[in-house]
Amino acid sequence: MVTRSKSSPREAETRAHELRAQINEANHRYYVLDAAEISDAEYDALFRELVKLEEEHPELATEDSPTQRVGAAPLASFEPYVHTRPMLSLANAFDGAELRAFDSRARKLAGADFSYSCELKIDGLAMVARYRDGRFERGATRGDGLVGEDVTPNLRAIRSIPLTLRATKEAKPPHLIEVRGEAFLRRSDFATLNEERTRNGLTPFANPRNAASGGVRQLDPKETAKRKLSFVAYAVGVVEGALPARGQFELVKYLAALGLPTDKHTKQCATIDDVIAFCERWENERETLDYEIDGVVVKIDDLALQEKLGVAGRDPRWAIAFKFRAAEAQTKLLGIEVNVGRTGSINPYAVLEPVPIGGVVVSRATLSNQDVIDRKDIRIGDTVIVRRAGDVIPEIVGPVPGTRKGNPRRYKLPTTCPECGSPVERLEGEAVAYCTNGACPAQLRERVRHWCSRGAMDIERIGDILAAQLVDLGLVRDVAGIYTLDEETLAKVPRMGEKSIANVLEQIDVSKSRGLARVLVGLSIRYVGLQNANALAGAFGSIEAIEHASIDELQEVEGVGERIAESVQFFFEQKINRGIVERLRDAGVVLTAPKRARAPAGKLAGKTLVLTGTLPSMTREEATELITAAGGKVSGSVSKKTDYVVAGTDAGSKLTKAEELGTTILDETGLRELLEV
Repeated sequence: MVTRSKSSPREAETRAHELRAQINEANHRYYVLDAAEISDAEYDALFRELVKLEEEHPELATEDSPTQRVGAAPLASFEPYVHTRPMLSLANAFDGAELRAFDSRARKLAGADFSYSCELKIDGLAMVARYRDGRFERGATRGDGLVGEDVTPNLRAIRSIPLTLRATKEAKPPHLIEVRGEAFLRRSDFATLNEERTRNGLTPFANPRNAASGGVRQLDPKETAKRKLSFVAYAVGVVEGALPARGQFELVKYLAALGLPTDKHTKQCATIDDVIAFCERWENERETLDYEIDGVVVKIDDLALQEKLGVAGRDPRWAIAFKFRAAEAQTKLLGIEVNVGRTGSINPYAVLEPVPIGGVVVSRATLSNQDVIDRKDIRIGDTVIVRRAGDVIPEIVGPVPGTRKGNPRRYKLPTTCPECGSPVERLEGEAVAYCTNGACPAQLRERVRHWCSRGAMDIERIGDILAAQLVDLGLVRDVAGIYTLDEETLAKVPRMGEKSIANVLEQIDVSKSRGLARVLVGLSIRYVGLQNANALAGAFGSIEAIEHASIDELQEVEGVGERIAESVQFFFEQKINRGIVERLRDAGVVLTAPKRARAPAGKLAGKTLVLTGTLPSMTREEATELITAAGGKVSGSVSKKTDYVVAGTDAGSKLTKAEELGTTILDETGLRELLEV
């Protein structure tokens, strides 16, 4: 038997350099050019040879070697990543008329002619990859646009993100460049991933976007690598050095020349008519792609003009997202069931005959509340139209006309809680019915689950199943009880081994430092989401200050109207809730936040606005952000103190009350004119 002699250091260095070049070229051709030239077996052979060389000569294992993609140890948690330039959101357009309105506004502001660059809007997770002197340095999620999460080890594990940028005569990387793009999961890879999970007895992922998002946020990079995520670059943030591109279309070509994967379907459009034609084409052809898209991003091509036009709130004036119509299908409504939310809300949902919609099999759909069921005249046994838009929970549009058989009874919500048997109450003026038992086990399970969720205290190891077990076994009686858990207590949970227990306790300890805003979200105070929680935390600085604030003082906070203020005050009036807060304090949970300085007065300083109905091109949250950024306050109810009511389609009783009081009523165009955006 002949054994291969160990390479000399010089031979090893030369061969390692050759292997890295071959592997990087193979990756470039596969992920960027979509033109693989070697087989998977040949690629694996090259990779194994490089691994062996680096094991024999550890000094050759450089940070940008392909073998180092998943070499990092698992993280305890993610560090914050402050974006030097904010990652902006986009206003939406849903038809050609709204695109033309955007074009008209932009041309009026620009005072000059321009062309557009159109890019497919891939349904994934916005990311940043930062390179210094051509080498990958750090990577992060978008987060809230201002601060994301540093997920550097995980981005290194995504093969389509080059660890070293290419340098040619035509394109050289600048000293520093922040590349912005989208991490996503191809449909084919998603199908393979779910097949593997099913074989291993795991629950399949609901859709590619969820699987991609979870993959990027794994604490162990090896788990990220298993998801086989892809990446596409479409913009830059901070750049130090020359950027040889004057337009967006040129910029995308430059990024591709650096070895970054880009969308090959990006197109320059001379006129808004060309833009509309591009959008219509891909709305019809989106199912031909191996990845999900939910629209087209339309950008003014001239980069200098983009800078000149700037932003309004968090939306650039030079770009807009054309959103595709939701994917729809017809199926049979087999039944209507309810679940109990963390606030006691009785939430009806539809049980459907499974039907594929937009690449996902749908068997459940939201029905919101009794009013929605009545208004849409939805009855069990109907053939219904089901709509799914991207990551949004599927909803029933209504029954298919002419298909109903007989005269089935109208559905009515149960009068008693399906979980604990307590009476269900629906207050006058409220759309939602509630279980009247504050100690309802279903509420507690949901509250514990919500406290541990990503948007609240982010205790990843306590998922839906473990949260339910902790409550059902009597180990946790409220969210503060999570911080009294120890090894002995967790050992009572079936199939919890020593390693799992240690991981859970470590995550619980880390969660103590999430801060006041996350605590406020986790406490399940009705109407308080992360945006309002951040505003309250920044305005008061401590939970004690919020607890003792008056209704008027709470309403002075941007975005906090009368309904939210009353809900916050009511929560802290309850002895049981104050006890939970006290136990959280005793456990060492951080209940403070840095106080923010008051923002300078804006165009809507001192004005109160109410939003009702659906606006054509912006969500309720986006409208709220614009109003609060201009110094205005958004209230949940109309009163004599209301200055404006912004009404969209399906506006209800708030619009009626505004008309009765003589309050000024605006549509979205009127709101934009008021804000000068």
